[in-house]
This record gives sequence, structure tokens and C-alpha cells, in this order.
Amino acid sequence: MRVGLVCAHADSTRRVDGSAVGTHQHIAKVAAELAARGHDVRVYERRDDPDLPETVTVDGYRVERAPVGPATPVGTRELVPYVAEYGRWLLDRWSGDWAPEVVHGHYWIGGLAAAHAVRATDIPVVQTFHSLGVEQLRHLGGRYDGPGERIPLERALTRAVDIAVAQSNDEVDELTRMGLQRASVAMVPPGVDTARFHPDGEAAPRDRRPRILSVGGLTPGHGAEDLIRAMRLVGDAELVIAGGPPAEQLADHAEARHLRAVAERNGVAEQVKLVGAVPHEQMATWYRSADVVACTPHYSTAGRVSLEAMACGVPVVGYAMGGIADAVVDEVTGRLVPPGDVRSLGVTLRRLLADNASRFAYGHAAVDRVRCSYTWERTAGALERLYERVIGRRHPIEATAPVTVPETDTVPETVTTTPVEAA
Repeated sequence: MRVGLVCAHADSTRRVDGSAVGTHQHIAKVAAELAARGHDVRVYERRDDPDLPETVTVDGYRVERAPVGPATPVGTRELVPYVAEYGRWLLDRWSGDWAPEVVHGHYWIGGLAAAHAVRATDIPVVQTFHSLGVEQLRHLGGRYDGPGERIPLERALTRAVDIAVAQSNDEVDELTRMGLQRASVAMVPPGVDTARFHPDGEAAPRDRRPRILSVGGLTPGHGAEDLIRAMRLVGDAELVIAGGPPAEQLADHAEARHLRAVAERNGVAEQVKLVGAVPHEQMATWYRSADVVACTPHYSTAGRVSLEAMACGVPVVGYAMGGIADAVVDEVTGRLVPPGDVRSLGVTLRRLLADNASRFAYGHAAVDRVRCSYTWERTAGALERLYERVIGRRHPIEATAPVTVPETDTVPETVTTTPVEAA
């Protein structure tokens, strides 16, 4: 198959630590696996640096960078006016001697560009949102800071794609509430690089106290404040929070200062350590250094951190929501607690840290679960079968519900594709 994977953002992670994390990691791993299976794969992203080559071949697939928008890094809000231009650029690329048989949009901006590009063709579109604005708004409330047009455009996008790919059962439910038929939503969980994340290898230095590790961006929705408050109930243990800006910038980071103030107020300042950004290729050593990995975000679609920790043989204590609830089997690979229940979180952490036998058993079961159910090979195989179905079932082009995307000059343009049902 000829497969086009579309992401509107540039791969900003290459400037941070040289590795792909989050959405770009997902795309890179899927592309490499599909290429290894003999498919002709091309990945499309925005070019935000004039010194970068327009095309490059990586791990058997081709990356093409669109000269759309400013040649500098910009956020999602600033990309919205360039969606239609990006779609026209894609269509022009696919009007020559290479055109995809199926297009897979990633994140809502990438999906809008993909749908715009194929609106006058019979190329089917698959869409992975990675996160949903309406669900983030529900969980984060006033702390949600996404663009105002995101939620209505995501709803419109669901009507313009052939199949939406959910990464957790909670996301399946959310997409159906947004109006998609259940048969038009496919559940395909993310994978884990088990060659990098495994129990054997070096561990980051630590002291004699039990270690709880939390990983993620330093944002209000990450749940680090819940963990710090829970430390009052844990006892003599160390909480290490990895993520956010580089360590040397933490002193000037507003959320880092806030978390330190929370630790002071709760009398656990000596137990809380913020280490800042950690390169993804070094994360396995941090997971292995922990007795427990705590996953307490207020919103989580894929549960990537819980899966990586489990692959390293570390039990997870997490909020029973999103991808975390799917990945962690309660009392088998870790423990699940009600989201936002700080008391249950603290008590569960304390009991698990005191129970060496359970941690040992959970860790072994966690490794087995990841290797059986959460490899990138398995993820790519599921997508491969999904692509084959939508290509085989694509109906002739006909008019359907339009998706309106903003132009650079704010004049709306229409995107139309024909949805089909999944098997």
C-alpha cells in the first residue's frame, strides 16, 4: 500500500532532546513498522526551519516537509489559518506520479489538512486525534487553553473521515458521543519500544528512600499537585517529577515554582524533587530507578508513561481513566484509584511501597502485558488491516457534510470526504 501520514506540526522534539516523543514518536514508529512490512510510506509535517531539507528518508520511510506558515516554530493556535494552504500543498504533491491509497491524519490540525487535500478525490481518510478538545475541556475546566475553534472543527472532522482511530476505551466513548457511529471508530492502542524500555539495564542514581516517579509536562493538568499533596500520607519516600523545561530553567518556570510552594505548604518539600526535562532515550534508566511510577494526569488518552514504566518492570499507581485504565490491570500490574481522590492515592502508594512481594509480582506481570499487547508491531499490524478495509470499502465520491477550515485570509473553504463504516 501507499500510505500518507499527515501531521501539521513540525517535529519540535528534535530540538529538545533529539528523540521523538508523543505524537511524533507515534507517527515515526508506525511509519517504520509499516515500511518494514513492505509498504510505501510517506510522512508529512510542517517545515519550521529553512535549513532543514525538504525531504529525508528515515527507517525506510520518506519524510516530506511542507513550506507552509512561518519558517519558525509556532503553536497550534497559530497554525489554524494555514490548514487550507497545507491541504492544497498536499494535493499538489499527490497530483504527480505518487498518490497515497490511504491517508492517515494525526491530531486535529493534521486531520483537517488531510481531509482538505482529498476532498475532491476518492482517497479514504483515517484519523487519530491523540487528544480531544471536548474531553480536555471537561477534565481541565478553566485550565483548558486550546483554541476556541478546536472543538467545533474536531466535530466537523469526525463527519469527514472514513474511520476515527481511538487509543483508549474512554476515547471510543467520547467519539461516539461526538456523533460517530460505533462501527466508524476503531480501537488501536499505542505501542511501546520494548528494545528501549525493558527491565534490564542501568538505573538512575537514587538514595535509600523508596522512590515514586512521575513523568510528564509541568502543566496544571498533569496531576503533580495531587501527588505532592498525597505525599503527606505516604511517609518517608522520595517523589521525583521528571518533565517540563530543562533543569536550569526550572527556577523561572511558573508551574515549577507553584509545585514547590505546594510542597512547602504540605510539609513535604524535602521529599519532592523536580529534575526537569529528561531526554526520551534516557527515560528507561529513570523508570528502572523507581519503586513505583505514579500516573495522575487529569486527562490521558494513550497512557504512554504507564506503558513505558510497565515495560521496564515497574508497577504503576494511576488514575482510573483513559489509556491508564486500559493499560493497568488493577491488582495485577499495579493499582488504579479514582481520579482526583488524593487520599486514596496516598494510601495506595504507602501500602504498595511497603509490600515488596506485590511490587515484584506486579512488575513481572506488567512486562508480560506490554510484550503481549502493546508493541509497535502489534499497533502497526492493526492499522495495516484497518487501511486494507477502508481502501476496499471506499465508496465512489459523492457530496457529504462539509468541514469548514480557515484560510490565511480568514475566508472559509470547504472540505468534503465520504465516510464508510469499519468492519
